[in-house]
Amino acid sequence: MTETPGIVITGASGRMGQMLIRTVLGSDKCHLVAALEREGNDWVGQDVGTMIGGQPVGLTVTDDAVEAFAKAQAVIDFTAPAATVGFAGLTAQARAVHVIGTTGLSDDDLKAITAAARHAVIVRAGNMSLGVNLLTRLTEKVAAALDADFDIEVIEAHHNQKVDAPSGTALMLGAAAAKGRGVDLNAVSDSGRDGMTGARRRGSIGFSAIRGGDIVGEHDVLFAAAGERIVLRHIATDRGIFARGALKAALWGQDRAPGEYDMMDVLGI
Repeated sequence: MTETPGIVITGASGRMGQMLIRTVLGSDKCHLVAALEREGNDWVGQDVGTMIGGQPVGLTVTDDAVEAFAKAQAVIDFTAPAATVGFAGLTAQARAVHVIGTTGLSDDDLKAITAAARHAVIVRAGNMSLGVNLLTRLTEKVAAALDADFDIEVIEAHHNQKVDAPSGTALMLGAAAAKGRGVDLNAVSDSGRDGMTGARRRGSIGFSAIRGGDIVGEHDVLFAAAGERIVLRHIATDRGIFARGALKAALWGQDRAPGEYDMMDVLGI
């Protein structure tokens, strides 16, 4: 029997890292070859299974990315922009699939990831769930059907530990709305309102961010005109949907040609 693809999980001690580890360990379609953490993290040198609250699995958390990636067919990465850019270069060298769920990436970060994609498969998405990607496609279609008399506002809510705003998913939805309207999101984006901001610009795409408690993720796309509103909504109640989507992407990327892909490609929508 052909051995299943070996997966590396970065940011092992984080919320998503732990969920991804559980998802990979519970799958018969792949196996965990390494769990990676930064140097000095308390998890380094400890058994992965024990650290996620289960039984020992005979695999210790490592801080050696080069060694870990050399054994991998795929790397699943929900970390921070600087770490992800570094991992992209190493993953490209290893010719492994790099699944990126990291948000808050700058234009320079994205250029570096594009360069790495010349040598390896990179699947990057602000959100890995089927429902959100369907919402993204619907947002583009509705925005294309409505003119600028309809104000567009993306409203997102997340837990109080999330460090970036708007969320990567909100930006993905905003980009879909802008694409539907045939405009550049950077030119029409409106976020961070405070004080005497004046009237809303016609045709702008707004963002509102809520942070509180343990909210997994809620996203509304509001189309508001005089006398009527359309609201598209997705509510996530289980972080496992993102882990399952990321694993699906890692498996889908096996034997694909090098390049940049997203969850629309993975899901075929």
